[in-house]
Amino acid sequence: QVQVVESGGTLVQPGGSLRLSCAVSGRVFTIYAMRWYRQAPGKQREFVAQIVSGASANYEDSVKGRFTISRDFAKDTAYLQMSSLKPEDTAIYYCNVFADGLDYWGQGTQVTISS
Repeated sequence: QVQVVESGGTLVQPGGSLRLSCAVSGRVFTIYAMRWYRQAPGKQREFVAQIVSGASANYEDSVKGRFTISRDFAKDTAYLQMSSLKPEDTAIYYCNVFADGLDYWGQGTQVTISS
């Protein structure tokens, strides 16, 4: 059974930085893409960033230049380094993994940006 677990969410002041982690465990052969989504209160879940085959990264426009996605192949873990955080970045951040032809989701980690 494949598990996806996010961690690192917490309360941060505006302008601060935070790194989220997404760890994959279980019987996985090939992870094609690892993605971050977020869902703010009262809003739909939205795409934030993805890293495909560990090389190509894409970002939602509002986070470009502030967020960086990376992947540690040895640990089957993806990271989302977030900087210059804004109150509008407040959301539950979810990790999505596309592996072996299937989609897997984590339970999410809460990120709150507030002074």
